[in-house]
Amino acid sequence: MSEQKRDYYEVLGVAKNATEQEIKAAYKKMAIKYHPDRQGDKSEAEKKEAEAKFKEAAEAYDVLHDPQKRQRYDQFGFAGVGGAGGFDGQGMSMDDIFSQFGDIFSDLFGGGASFGGGFGGGFGGFGGRAGARRQQHRGGDLRLKVRLTLKECATGVTKKFKVRKKVTCSHCHGSGAENGKGDTQTCQTCHGNGYVLRSQRSVFGMMQTQSVCPDCQGEGQIIKNKCHQCGGTGVQSGDEVVEVKIPAGVQDGMVLNVPGKGDAAIHNGVPGDIQVFIEVEQDKDFVRQDNDLIYNLLIDVPTAVLGGQVEVPTLDGKVMIKIDPGTQPGKVLRLRGKGLPALQSYGYGNGDLIVNVSVYIPETLSREEREAFERMRESDSMKPSQSVRQRLFNHFKKLFE
Repeated sequence: MSEQKRDYYEVLGVAKNATEQEIKAAYKKMAIKYHPDRQGDKSEAEKKEAEAKFKEAAEAYDVLHDPQKRQRYDQFGFAGVGGAGGFDGQGMSMDDIFSQFGDIFSDLFGGGASFGGGFGGGFGGFGGRAGARRQQHRGGDLRLKVRLTLKECATGVTKKFKVRKKVTCSHCHGSGAENGKGDTQTCQTCHGNGYVLRSQRSVFGMMQTQSVCPDCQGEGQIIKNKCHQCGGTGVQSGDEVVEVKIPAGVQDGMVLNVPGKGDAAIHNGVPGDIQVFIEVEQDKDFVRQDNDLIYNLLIDVPTAVLGGQVEVPTLDGKVMIKIDPGTQPGKVLRLRGKGLPALQSYGYGNGDLIVNVSVYIPETLSREEREAFERMRESDSMKPSQSVRQRLFNHFKKLFE
């Protein structure tokens, strides 16, 4: 395979607007196709190629199934996920991949599977290892939208939301049992393991599969006397005030993940997350371009001709800038560091404030003003030189390049 990394969406064969379910389904399909124990009597070269594609698909899935990693990848490419919580699938062992994505392989092979053969037999036990853990439920994820001003994007802000969601039952404290653990007993079907095993012969040889226990749903415990308040689930509807810290430098369309603040999970499982969608309000003064701010400064004819000091706004307040005599419309002035800060870990320092100079031409004139302009019309200094014409033309051309 080429050393050049392929686009993750291309690796999984999905569109860039693919849903989480579509990404998961695409990865499952590739995992089945290139799984080491599905390569049969292929040559060693073919097996190595399948192993490389298996790892490549795992790397792509690791990034695209995670909302934060996917957002960073969409915005910054490989630079946005390299060393920022992702992993390099080409540098991991097969056992590492099976361990990290145990839930996927559990789905693929009926709760887990232990195969013989493969690439040296180094991954035959992944199903048993993953299945040895009891089922732990996970709460649902929630979504919020927050509108920010440009000033809030520049400084960062903490927002509080009152969220209606599933919370831990106040009576049983999440256990689902009326009187706590005293109302639970070890499941007799799985003997507390949370899963059951069965063996069967297949085209790949003898295969042992594991699946979630149908009686305890993978928990290893059976509730004898269910909580009257939550019906045995351990959760109930309630309100919670959630505090979200939004870092400086966020942009419109970004998604922030707040771990552990989503729906509570049944039976004291892992709570879900909250995805916060960022929406930035349009500003009356500035246009944003990445971390730079663009401001259109409109000056009068005398100031453009004679020069002077003018006031321009910034996110920190107003500042004075110098206008040189003979300033032409379209001239750009740059105030270093007066833009927006770089988002955490994606750059250093602030962007700039770019001031585009426009000149206001009066639409109505008094008689005296008109006479003054009439006298100036014939002056040679009022006519542009060839060098000025060329400079303005070059600026005009750049607008269309």
